[in-house]
Amino acid sequence: MGRPEPRAARAVLVFAGGDPPGPAGLALTPEADVVIAADSGLAHARALGVRVDLVIGDLDSVDATDLDAAVADGAVVERHPAAKDATDLELALDAALARDATAVHVLGIGGGRLDHFLGNVLLLASPRYAAARVDAHVGDAHVSVVHDHVDLDGTPGQLCSLLPLGGAAVGVLTDGLRYPLRRETLPPGTTRGVSNEFVSSRATVSLESGVLLAVTPSPRKDP
Repeated sequence: MGRPEPRAARAVLVFAGGDPPGPAGLALTPEADVVIAADSGLAHARALGVRVDLVIGDLDSVDATDLDAAVADGAVVERHPAAKDATDLELALDAALARDATAVHVLGIGGGRLDHFLGNVLLLASPRYAAARVDAHVGDAHVSVVHDHVDLDGTPGQLCSLLPLGGAAVGVLTDGLRYPLRRETLPPGTTRGVSNEFVSSRATVSLESGVLLAVTPSPRKDP
């Protein structure tokens, strides 16, 4: 059901089915060429008034009224069996890559079951998606995956943690953070990269090999 496949895209916005992202996360999201909803992520998109191009997943938790409305608005529906080898978010990320995405922003992966949450966060850093800039809003934090280089926006004093995944992050180089790393290695399980700070409105992080999650919580607010 639905219309023909959307054109190839550079920027793809993905709504996952976790906690509602809220308008703050959407406000910080770059304009997308294609919007994909992973199963009940459709409800989050519709609550924020965002038109969806593709709904994907086993659709076991999507609201039928939302689905009918999305189809009426032109969305394509790609239904998968419940007994599958990938989460709905993984299917959505694969669909983004199939549309030639060079930037993928994910909303709504916080909350719910801990195993789903951890699996989805680790999924963002999969080498399958290394060709695209992948980032997400998780709760009140912004998460960027670093495979080679990333520019981060923040405010002076705002925290930024660098967490290696899947092995050592080698040759980590930072600029614009209070505690610099000069082509150093962060082994898996280290906390050395936790609670660094922006010294200006922009920081850069690069590495020679491995992968990092750059996690930037929202700025502290005075009581």
